[in-house]
Amino acid sequence: MKYAPIKPDLFIRNRQRLVNRLNPGSLAVFNSNDIMPTSADGVRSFIQNTDIFFMSGIDQEESILVICPDARNEKHREILFLRETSEKIATWEGPKYTKEEASRLSGIETVLWTSEFESVFRSLACEVEHIYLNTNEHLRADVSVQTRDDRFIKWCQSAFPLHKYERLAPIMRHLRAVKSSIEVDLIRQACAITEKTFRRLLGFIRPGVWEFEIEAEIFHEFLRNRSRGPAYEPIVASGPNTCILHYVKNDRQCRNSELVLMDFGAEYANYASDLSRTVPVDGRFTPRQRAVYDAVLRVQRGAIGLLRSGNTLKEYHKAVGRLMEKELIDLRLLNPEEVKNQDPETPLYKKFYMHGASHHMGLDVHDVADLHREFTPGMVFTCEPGLYIKEEGIGVRIENDILVTEGAPVDLMASIPVEAEEIEALMNRQGY
Repeated sequence: MKYAPIKPDLFIRNRQRLVNRLNPGSLAVFNSNDIMPTSADGVRSFIQNTDIFFMSGIDQEESILVICPDARNEKHREILFLRETSEKIATWEGPKYTKEEASRLSGIETVLWTSEFESVFRSLACEVEHIYLNTNEHLRADVSVQTRDDRFIKWCQSAFPLHKYERLAPIMRHLRAVKSSIEVDLIRQACAITEKTFRRLLGFIRPGVWEFEIEAEIFHEFLRNRSRGPAYEPIVASGPNTCILHYVKNDRQCRNSELVLMDFGAEYANYASDLSRTVPVDGRFTPRQRAVYDAVLRVQRGAIGLLRSGNTLKEYHKAVGRLMEKELIDLRLLNPEEVKNQDPETPLYKKFYMHGASHHMGLDVHDVADLHREFTPGMVFTCEPGLYIKEEGIGVRIENDILVTEGAPVDLMASIPVEAEEIEALMNRQGY
């Protein structure tokens, strides 16, 4: 792996937290992701299932984690199953985990090859009443592609039809929402790589560069700093493309007097960062661009202050909407009288600001969490207000990653340039 080793204490603690939430007489199973095919014999790079990584730190395909707290054989209370390697596999694909390496990384004493899985699992199933199975229950997930978890669910329910089946997803939403200090440090590292990348871009962007050239600079800086790459597909949107929320074609040439909106974030050790910045292609905001930019920045600062323990996403988004409403009136984009008489279910600001201000972030950039749960110290959120004025070809989004604490929120991207004057100064600095 490109990233430095993570202390196994994180995964040992995570497994104990899971065990504390299981019913007596239970068995829980986590599967790795598949290696996804393309065409012919092509495949994509492997990206681990974040739940099994959260529980074990194992970053390899065809891995299975079994947790059975009440197993009669103490060695079977935590078992990690790995793909058995060989000289041929090592020659063609490179080295895989040895049992000793996997045990050291995960803190799991019992490591077996996957060839032993079915017999061991059957013996454990005979000892338990509940089997906890995992699947992707994210509200925005595309579940059209069958996963290794999906296949395992079908096999397990067919082989053991009389057991009581339970869902792991609600437990994982609870456990993963609050980050430990080790996890926060990993997110900070991802943010630090993202900062280096943005500063690099400020010296690169100019009229005539293509969006994909900016994207190439992003990948370059990520990879040279031990990131696997982006935590999500980068958005590099210039001119009218700034008003397309999920624009990822990145194939237009940047022109003088335009803005370029960039939404990107490095991953580090599978943990995400998520940054949005909007800068003038020629290094100087026009007066109108500057007015819109400053309005979004004021909203972001107000919104960051609302990411406090005890708040909820529902109330938070209402409050951020009110902040944006005021700025839109000041920009003469909304009429105050019409705002006063608007339908509260369809607020007028939605024409110019149509997405949410924040989402949970962690191992996934849109991390799993209970969206109705009160904010708790240790949660990490993005804060990303934006304004999109299609008629003027002006789209501005500003996004930082914020840690909820017992007191004031902590901006994990506080050192990344955001003030218009600083951005202009850095873009026009000789040799920057």
